[in-house]
Parts: sequence; C-alpha cells; structure tokens
Amino acid sequence: MTLQECYEALGGDYEDVLGRLRSEQLVKKFVLKFLDDGSYNSLYVSFDQKDYNEAFRAAHTIKGMCQNLSFTKLQESSSLLTEALRDGYNPEADSLMEQVTEDYQRAIDAIHSFQSEIEE
Repeated sequence: MTLQECYEALGGDYEDVLGRLRSEQLVKKFVLKFLDDGSYNSLYVSFDQKDYNEAFRAAHTIKGMCQNLSFTKLQESSSLLTEALRDGYNPEADSLMEQVTEDYQRAIDAIHSFQSEIEE
C-alpha cells in the first residue's frame, strides 16, 4: 500500500496534504505519528464518563490534527461532534460519537496497513 492508497482508504485528500507539507517523507512521518496520539482515547473515556467539556477538547484536537493531515472523513465527523459538544451535551452527540468512532477506526486500520507494508 502506498501513502496515496492509505489516504484513499482512510477517506483523506493526499494531494491537499502533499501541497501543504511539500514532502511525502514529512506526510508519512506525521501520518505514522497519528497512531501514537491519545486524543481519541481521551474523547472516548471523557464522553463515556459524561465529561463533555473534556470530550469537546479532545474532539477539537482530533478535528485540528485531521485538518492538518487532510484526513477529510474523520475531520468532518469530528468537526460535527465538536460543534455538538461546544455548549455541553447535545443529544445529537451520541450518533456523532458513533460516526467519529467509525471514521477513526477506518483511519487507524488504513494507517496500520500502510505501516505493516513499509516495514516488510
């Protein structure tokens, strides 16, 4: 799997991120670093514990990282969740959290596939 194929699999915009970072090596470095980020775990735990202020911060962080990396699908769902949590809990946040979880897992799976192929 190439980096471009990884972007296709995760619902991202490879040309956009390459235009921003200007180097495939730099894009690769930050895509792989995404695996180590704890923001999704923080979002999941805080949402589960009904700590919606912390969940808002975590969703906002995910949105920002995804914007920078052009992870379009996850950026869109995390942006909607961020807005739903901006003023505390909103019943719409439950289904948005499910969508963020699905999009996050899709991104992580694609990155893991990419990573396993480059390590061979």
